[in-house]
Amino acid sequence: MNFKSAAFAFGLSFLIAFVLFKVFIPVLRRVKLGQKILEIGPTWHKNKEGTPLMGGLMFITATLVTVAVAGAAGAFDGVGLFFPINLVFAMLNAAIGFVDDYVKLFKKRNRGLGVKQKLFLQFSITGLYLAALRWTDCVTTEVVLPFAGKTVDLGSFYYVIVIILAVYMINCANLTDGLDGLAGSVAFVISVLFFIIGSKEGLADLYLPQAALCGSLLAFLVFNFYPAKIFMGDTGSLFLGVMLVTGAMRIGNFWLMGLIGLVYLLEGVSDIIQVGVYKLTRGRKRFFKMAPIHHHLELCGFSEVAIVAIFLGVTALACAASYYIYFYA
Repeated sequence: MNFKSAAFAFGLSFLIAFVLFKVFIPVLRRVKLGQKILEIGPTWHKNKEGTPLMGGLMFITATLVTVAVAGAAGAFDGVGLFFPINLVFAMLNAAIGFVDDYVKLFKKRNRGLGVKQKLFLQFSITGLYLAALRWTDCVTTEVVLPFAGKTVDLGSFYYVIVIILAVYMINCANLTDGLDGLAGSVAFVISVLFFIIGSKEGLADLYLPQAALCGSLLAFLVFNFYPAKIFMGDTGSLFLGVMLVTGAMRIGNFWLMGLIGLVYLLEGVSDIIQVGVYKLTRGRKRFFKMAPIHHHLELCGFSEVAIVAIFLGVTALACAASYYIYFYA
Protein backbone atom coordinates (compact mmCIF):
# COMPACT_ATOMS: atom_id res chain seq x y z
CA MET A 1 0.00 0.00 0.00
CA ASN A 2 1.10 3.55 -0.76
CA PHE A 3 0.47 5.18 2.62
CA LYS A 4 0.85 8.72 1.27
CA SER A 5 -1.75 8.21 -1.45
CA ALA A 6 -4.20 6.65 1.04
CA ALA A 7 -3.69 9.47 3.53
CA PHE A 8 -4.13 12.02 0.74
CA ALA A 9 -7.38 10.36 -0.40
CA PHE A 10 -8.74 10.34 3.14
CA GLY A 11 -7.76 13.97 3.83
CA LEU A 12 -8.93 15.39 0.51
CA SER A 13 -12.27 13.61 0.69
CA PHE A 14 -12.84 14.76 4.27
CA LEU A 15 -12.03 18.36 3.34
CA ILE A 16 -14.28 18.42 0.27
CA ALA A 17 -17.20 16.85 2.13
CA PHE A 18 -16.78 19.10 5.17
CA VAL A 19 -16.85 22.23 2.98
CA LEU A 20 -19.91 20.97 1.09
CA PHE A 21 -21.80 20.36 4.32
CA LYS A 22 -20.84 23.72 5.81
CA VAL A 23 -21.92 25.56 2.68
CA PHE A 24 -25.06 23.70 1.70
CA ILE A 25 -26.77 22.78 4.99
CA PRO A 26 -27.89 26.40 5.58
CA VAL A 27 -28.92 26.68 1.92
CA LEU A 28 -31.01 23.50 2.07
CA ARG A 29 -32.69 24.74 5.25
CA ARG A 30 -33.56 28.06 3.62
CA VAL A 31 -35.17 26.43 0.60
CA LYS A 32 -36.88 23.88 2.89
CA LEU A 33 -35.58 20.72 1.20
CA GLY A 34 -36.04 18.58 4.28
CA GLN A 35 -37.22 15.16 5.44
CA LYS A 36 -40.92 14.42 5.93
CA ILE A 37 -41.44 12.18 8.99
CA LEU A 38 -43.98 9.35 8.96
CA GLU A 39 -46.81 9.63 11.47
CA ILE A 40 -46.37 5.94 12.43
CA GLY A 41 -42.82 6.50 13.67
CA PRO A 42 -41.76 7.34 17.24
CA THR A 43 -43.48 10.59 18.20
CA TRP A 44 -40.22 12.26 19.23
CA HIS A 45 -38.94 11.90 15.67
CA LYS A 46 -41.36 14.62 14.53
CA ASN A 47 -38.87 17.25 15.67
CA LYS A 48 -36.51 15.94 12.97
CA GLU A 49 -38.94 17.02 10.25
CA GLY A 50 -37.38 19.55 7.92
CA THR A 51 -33.81 18.30 8.43
CA PRO A 52 -31.99 18.56 5.05
CA LEU A 53 -31.91 15.28 3.13
CA MET A 54 -29.05 15.57 0.62
CA GLY A 55 -26.12 14.46 2.76
CA GLY A 56 -25.56 11.32 0.71
CA LEU A 57 -25.13 13.30 -2.49
CA MET A 58 -22.44 15.37 -0.79
CA PHE A 59 -20.31 12.57 0.62
CA ILE A 60 -20.65 10.65 -2.66
CA THR A 61 -19.48 13.75 -4.56
CA ALA A 62 -16.48 14.14 -2.25
CA THR A 63 -15.59 10.46 -2.68
CA LEU A 64 -15.90 10.55 -6.47
CA VAL A 65 -13.91 13.77 -6.84
CA THR A 66 -11.12 12.26 -4.72
CA VAL A 67 -11.17 9.03 -6.75
CA ALA A 68 -11.03 11.08 -9.96
CA VAL A 69 -8.00 13.01 -8.68
CA ALA A 70 -6.30 9.74 -7.70
CA GLY A 71 -7.10 8.30 -11.11
CA ALA A 72 -5.69 11.35 -12.88
CA ALA A 73 -2.51 10.86 -10.86
CA GLY A 74 -2.24 7.28 -12.16
CA ALA A 75 -3.21 5.52 -8.93
CA PHE A 76 -5.48 3.08 -10.76
CA ASP A 77 -3.25 2.27 -13.71
CA GLY A 78 -3.33 -1.44 -14.44
CA VAL A 79 -6.02 -2.31 -11.87
CA GLY A 80 -8.25 -3.98 -14.44
CA LEU A 81 -11.95 -3.77 -15.17
CA PHE A 82 -13.29 -4.68 -11.72
CA PHE A 83 -12.92 -1.07 -10.55
CA PRO A 84 -14.94 0.72 -13.29
CA ILE A 85 -17.65 -1.97 -13.19
CA ASN A 86 -17.97 -1.59 -9.41
CA LEU A 87 -18.04 2.19 -9.76
CA VAL A 88 -20.82 2.16 -12.37
CA PHE A 89 -22.83 -0.29 -10.22
CA ALA A 90 -22.53 2.01 -7.21
CA MET A 91 -23.55 5.08 -9.19
CA LEU A 92 -26.59 3.40 -10.75
CA ASN A 93 -27.89 2.42 -7.32
CA ALA A 94 -27.20 5.90 -6.00
CA ALA A 95 -29.23 7.20 -8.96
CA ILE A 96 -32.19 5.05 -7.84
CA GLY A 97 -31.84 6.58 -4.38
CA PHE A 98 -31.63 10.07 -5.86
CA VAL A 99 -34.91 9.59 -7.74
CA ASP A 100 -36.46 8.36 -4.48
CA ASP A 101 -35.19 11.42 -2.61
CA TYR A 102 -36.34 13.72 -5.40
CA VAL A 103 -39.89 12.41 -5.12
CA LYS A 104 -39.82 12.86 -1.33
CA LEU A 105 -38.47 16.40 -1.50
CA PHE A 106 -40.40 17.87 -4.41
CA LYS A 107 -43.62 15.86 -4.09
CA LYS A 108 -43.52 16.46 -0.32
CA ARG A 109 -44.17 12.91 0.79
CA ASN A 110 -42.13 10.48 2.88
CA ARG A 111 -42.25 7.56 0.45
CA GLY A 112 -40.59 7.88 -2.95
CA LEU A 113 -40.50 5.12 -5.55
CA GLY A 114 -42.85 2.18 -5.14
CA VAL A 115 -41.42 -1.09 -3.79
CA LYS A 116 -42.00 -2.94 -7.07
CA GLN A 117 -40.42 -0.15 -9.09
CA LYS A 118 -37.34 -0.04 -6.88
CA LEU A 119 -36.88 -3.81 -6.76
CA PHE A 120 -37.25 -4.13 -10.53
CA LEU A 121 -34.53 -1.54 -11.06
CA GLN A 122 -32.26 -3.05 -8.42
CA PHE A 123 -32.55 -6.63 -9.67
CA SER A 124 -32.03 -5.50 -13.25
CA ILE A 125 -28.95 -3.45 -12.42
CA THR A 126 -27.49 -6.18 -10.21
CA GLY A 127 -28.04 -8.75 -12.95
CA LEU A 128 -26.22 -6.52 -15.45
CA TYR A 129 -23.45 -5.97 -12.90
CA LEU A 130 -22.84 -9.71 -12.51
CA ALA A 131 -23.06 -10.22 -16.27
CA ALA A 132 -20.38 -7.58 -16.76
CA LEU A 133 -18.13 -9.19 -14.13
CA ARG A 134 -18.57 -12.62 -15.72
CA TRP A 135 -18.04 -11.31 -19.26
CA THR A 136 -14.76 -9.67 -18.22
CA ASP A 137 -13.63 -12.77 -16.26
CA CYS A 138 -13.59 -10.81 -12.97
CA VAL A 139 -15.49 -13.54 -11.10
CA THR A 140 -15.87 -17.30 -11.13
CA THR A 141 -18.64 -19.43 -9.72
CA GLU A 142 -16.26 -21.16 -7.33
CA VAL A 143 -16.59 -20.45 -3.62
CA VAL A 144 -14.02 -21.21 -0.92
CA LEU A 145 -15.51 -22.84 2.17
CA PRO A 146 -13.97 -21.32 5.33
CA PHE A 147 -12.32 -23.67 7.84
CA ALA A 148 -12.82 -26.59 5.42
CA GLY A 149 -10.11 -25.71 2.93
CA LYS A 150 -12.35 -26.78 0.06
CA THR A 151 -13.67 -25.07 -3.04
CA VAL A 152 -17.19 -25.62 -4.33
CA ASP A 153 -18.41 -24.65 -7.79
CA LEU A 154 -21.96 -23.33 -7.45
CA GLY A 155 -22.49 -23.01 -11.19
CA SER A 156 -25.53 -20.96 -12.19
CA PHE A 157 -26.76 -20.91 -8.60
CA TYR A 158 -23.86 -18.58 -7.81
CA TYR A 159 -25.48 -15.73 -9.75
CA VAL A 160 -28.93 -16.36 -8.27
CA ILE A 161 -27.55 -16.33 -4.72
CA VAL A 162 -25.41 -13.23 -5.28
CA ILE A 163 -28.22 -11.25 -6.91
CA ILE A 164 -30.66 -12.00 -4.08
CA LEU A 165 -28.10 -11.40 -1.32
CA ALA A 166 -26.79 -8.20 -2.92
CA VAL A 167 -30.23 -6.61 -3.41
CA TYR A 168 -31.21 -7.69 0.11
CA MET A 169 -28.12 -6.16 1.74
CA ILE A 170 -28.43 -2.93 -0.25
CA ASN A 171 -32.00 -2.46 0.92
CA CYS A 172 -31.07 -3.41 4.49
CA ALA A 173 -28.49 -0.62 4.45
CA ASN A 174 -31.35 1.66 3.49
CA LEU A 175 -33.44 0.37 6.44
CA THR A 176 -30.54 1.06 8.82
CA ASP A 177 -30.68 4.77 8.03
CA GLY A 178 -33.25 5.55 10.71
CA LEU A 179 -31.33 7.14 13.58
CA ASP A 180 -28.87 10.01 13.78
CA GLY A 181 -25.38 8.71 13.03
CA LEU A 182 -26.40 5.05 12.69
CA ALA A 183 -26.03 4.19 9.01
CA GLY A 184 -23.01 6.46 8.55
CA SER A 185 -21.05 5.10 11.50
CA VAL A 186 -21.79 1.44 10.65
CA ALA A 187 -20.69 2.07 7.05
CA PHE A 188 -17.55 3.84 8.29
CA VAL A 189 -16.44 0.74 10.24
CA ILE A 190 -17.18 -1.49 7.23
CA SER A 191 -15.19 0.86 5.02
CA VAL A 192 -12.23 0.70 7.42
CA LEU A 193 -12.28 -3.11 7.17
CA PHE A 194 -12.20 -3.06 3.37
CA PHE A 195 -9.43 -0.45 3.50
CA ILE A 196 -7.34 -2.74 5.72
CA ILE A 197 -7.96 -5.82 3.57
CA GLY A 198 -7.31 -3.88 0.38
CA SER A 199 -4.08 -2.44 1.72
CA LYS A 200 -2.81 -5.85 2.87
CA GLU A 201 -3.67 -7.40 -0.49
CA GLY A 202 -2.25 -4.50 -2.49
CA LEU A 203 -5.61 -3.73 -4.16
CA ALA A 204 -5.38 -0.03 -5.00
CA ASP A 205 -8.86 -0.08 -6.52
CA LEU A 206 -10.20 -1.18 -3.13
CA TYR A 207 -8.18 0.61 -0.48
CA LEU A 208 -8.01 4.03 -2.19
CA PRO A 209 -11.79 4.40 -2.79
CA GLN A 210 -12.41 3.09 0.72
CA ALA A 211 -9.94 5.62 2.16
CA ALA A 212 -11.81 8.35 0.28
CA LEU A 213 -15.15 7.03 1.54
CA CYS A 214 -13.82 6.94 5.12
CA GLY A 215 -12.86 10.60 4.84
CA SER A 216 -16.18 11.76 3.40
CA LEU A 217 -18.19 9.66 5.88
CA LEU A 218 -16.24 11.09 8.81
CA ALA A 219 -17.11 14.60 7.59
CA PHE A 220 -20.74 13.54 7.21
CA LEU A 221 -20.83 12.15 10.74
CA VAL A 222 -19.64 15.48 12.13
CA PHE A 223 -23.01 16.85 10.99
CA ASN A 224 -25.09 13.67 11.29
CA PHE A 225 -24.41 12.52 14.86
CA TYR A 226 -27.22 13.29 17.30
CA PRO A 227 -28.80 15.76 16.90
CA ALA A 228 -28.42 15.47 13.13
CA LYS A 229 -28.12 18.60 11.03
CA ILE A 230 -28.45 16.61 7.80
CA PHE A 231 -29.58 13.15 6.67
CA MET A 232 -28.03 11.04 3.90
CA GLY A 233 -31.29 10.09 2.20
CA ASP A 234 -31.76 7.04 -0.02
CA THR A 235 -29.04 8.35 -2.34
CA GLY A 236 -26.47 7.82 0.38
CA SER A 237 -27.84 4.67 2.01
CA LEU A 238 -28.16 2.73 -1.25
CA PHE A 239 -24.65 3.83 -2.24
CA LEU A 240 -23.29 2.57 1.10
CA GLY A 241 -25.10 -0.73 0.66
CA VAL A 242 -23.45 -1.15 -2.73
CA MET A 243 -20.03 -0.34 -1.27
CA LEU A 244 -20.48 -3.36 1.01
CA VAL A 245 -21.48 -5.55 -1.93
CA THR A 246 -18.69 -4.40 -4.25
CA GLY A 247 -16.11 -4.70 -1.48
CA ALA A 248 -17.11 -8.30 -0.78
CA MET A 249 -17.11 -9.11 -4.49
CA ARG A 250 -13.68 -7.52 -4.96
CA ILE A 251 -12.08 -9.69 -2.28
CA GLY A 252 -13.74 -12.77 -3.79
CA ASN A 253 -15.91 -13.65 -0.78
CA PHE A 254 -19.45 -12.56 -1.62
CA TRP A 255 -20.92 -14.49 1.32
CA LEU A 256 -18.84 -12.41 3.75
CA MET A 257 -21.11 -9.44 3.06
CA GLY A 258 -23.67 -11.09 5.35
CA LEU A 259 -21.21 -11.15 8.26
CA ILE A 260 -19.52 -7.81 7.57
CA GLY A 261 -22.93 -6.19 7.23
CA LEU A 262 -24.39 -8.06 10.21
CA VAL A 263 -26.25 -4.97 11.43
CA TYR A 264 -27.82 -4.55 7.98
CA LEU A 265 -28.78 -8.23 8.03
CA LEU A 266 -30.43 -7.96 11.46
CA GLU A 267 -32.33 -4.82 10.49
CA GLY A 268 -33.74 -6.58 7.44
CA VAL A 269 -34.61 -9.78 9.30
CA SER A 270 -36.42 -7.82 12.01
CA ASP A 271 -38.53 -6.13 9.35
CA ILE A 272 -39.38 -9.46 7.71
CA ILE A 273 -40.34 -11.01 11.06
CA GLN A 274 -42.51 -8.03 11.94
CA VAL A 275 -44.39 -8.12 8.64
CA GLY A 276 -44.70 -11.91 8.74
CA VAL A 277 -46.16 -12.03 12.26
CA TYR A 278 -48.50 -9.13 11.51
CA LYS A 279 -49.90 -10.86 8.41
CA LEU A 280 -50.11 -14.32 10.00
CA THR A 281 -52.12 -12.94 12.92
CA ARG A 282 -54.17 -10.68 10.62
CA GLY A 283 -52.96 -7.55 12.35
CA ARG A 284 -53.61 -8.73 15.90
CA LYS A 285 -49.96 -9.10 16.96
CA ARG A 286 -46.55 -7.63 16.31
CA PHE A 287 -43.28 -9.34 17.22
CA PHE A 288 -41.44 -6.05 17.86
CA LYS A 289 -42.81 -2.83 19.26
CA MET A 290 -41.73 -1.33 15.94
CA ALA A 291 -39.51 -2.45 13.09
CA PRO A 292 -36.74 -2.33 12.08
CA ILE A 293 -35.06 -3.30 15.30
CA HIS A 294 -33.43 0.07 16.06
CA HIS A 295 -36.92 1.54 16.51
CA HIS A 296 -37.86 -1.37 18.80
CA LEU A 297 -34.87 -0.53 20.99
CA GLU A 298 -35.91 3.13 21.02
CA LEU A 299 -39.37 2.20 22.25
CA CYS A 300 -37.73 -0.01 24.90
CA GLY A 301 -36.10 3.11 26.33
CA PHE A 302 -32.67 3.14 24.67
CA SER A 303 -31.42 6.53 23.50
CA GLU A 304 -30.34 7.07 19.91
CA VAL A 305 -26.74 7.49 21.04
CA ALA A 306 -26.84 4.21 22.99
CA ILE A 307 -28.30 2.30 20.04
CA VAL A 308 -25.65 3.68 17.69
CA ALA A 309 -22.95 2.63 20.18
CA ILE A 310 -24.40 -0.90 20.43
CA PHE A 311 -24.66 -1.32 16.67
CA LEU A 312 -21.17 0.07 16.22
CA GLY A 313 -19.86 -2.52 18.65
CA VAL A 314 -21.69 -5.31 16.81
CA THR A 315 -20.29 -4.11 13.48
CA ALA A 316 -16.75 -3.89 14.87
CA LEU A 317 -16.96 -7.47 16.19
CA ALA A 318 -18.46 -8.73 12.92
CA CYS A 319 -15.73 -7.01 10.92
CA ALA A 320 -13.02 -8.44 13.20
CA ALA A 321 -14.48 -11.94 12.69
CA SER A 322 -14.62 -11.35 8.93
CA TYR A 323 -10.99 -10.25 8.91
CA TYR A 324 -9.97 -13.44 10.72
CA ILE A 325 -12.00 -15.65 8.41
CA TYR A 326 -10.69 -13.96 5.28
CA PHE A 327 -7.01 -14.24 6.18
CA TYR A 328 -6.80 -17.28 8.44
CA ALA A 329 -9.80 -19.60 7.95
